[in-house]
Amino acid sequence: MKWAVVGGSGFVGSAVLKALSNAGEETLSLSAPRLQCDAASPADVHDAADRLSAVVHQLAEQLSGAAVVVNAAGAAAPGSTDTAVLGGANALLPVLLMRAGKAAGVRRLIHLSSAAVQGHRPVLDETPDVAPFSPYSRSKALGEQSLAFNTSADDTPEGLDVVIVRATSVQGPDRPTTAALARLAASPLASVAAPGTAPSPVASVDALAELVRILGSREGAVGNGSVPAIVLQPWERLTVRSVLESAGGTPLLLPSVLCRLVLRCAYAVSSLLGERLHGAVRRVELMWFGQDQVAGWTDREGIVLPCRISPILEAAGARRRRRS
Repeated sequence: MKWAVVGGSGFVGSAVLKALSNAGEETLSLSAPRLQCDAASPADVHDAADRLSAVVHQLAEQLSGAAVVVNAAGAAAPGSTDTAVLGGANALLPVLLMRAGKAAGVRRLIHLSSAAVQGHRPVLDETPDVAPFSPYSRSKALGEQSLAFNTSADDTPEGLDVVIVRATSVQGPDRPTTAALARLAASPLASVAAPGTAPSPVASVDALAELVRILGSREGAVGNGSVPAIVLQPWERLTVRSVLESAGGTPLLLPSVLCRLVLRCAYAVSSLLGERLHGAVRRVELMWFGQDQVAGWTDREGIVLPCRISPILEAAGARRRRRS
């Protein structure tokens, strides 16, 4: 079975290619076209896709012979406010790939989305419900909704399954975000909302890559019980406190009431600045309170993914100490 990974040179895409290669799969790495889209609804996204038939044709030629396409491209920029770039990468590209996949005879499209689409809700789940709170999360939510919009319309891509994977806070050995987390853990700002036992959505890129491989290899049509339409990356059993401790820090316990007051004020200031600080404030919120999630499809199926987040964080902390 041949796999095509769009965005294969990126952080997640390269990890997916490595997992597939280790499993003996034939792979193809593709670059994503640069797109811009100001669409505000799934219908607008599809209208924009209608005007890019040449791009769809080119993508279909590149996907020829592939059984599974993984969309690991997109703008991973939670702090960005450039809606046209975010919309093109996170909403329009998935629709173009779905259309191209249908034309190329692809069996399954796995679209890597983000748990950010469900925003501040206390418990993440695998339902279509979204509650985005920033330009980035709205673009990812629009991508999900645009894929669902097409599959519920008359032009349903017959023979092509679409699976949405909601990645959580993905970390890896070479990711700048992970290095930044290690620096934060060692700083006086390292803190958690008391008692510090809230589950953290921080997880490893290795687990995400293996989840993608399993989903692409599963037989059966999406939605019939074998493979769901939306899969949430499971957490790796770390709390907000143990995340910072694994990275070499000793977090300060702060009163929860104080933390919520600070966050409320920070979001208010960010709103006045056009949501420019929403991404940074959200990272602080996750550091303090984490985010719980349901026992999803992987739990029901008894799928055990590699839990490598602790070694990744420990290694990042060790590198920081050597450089300091």
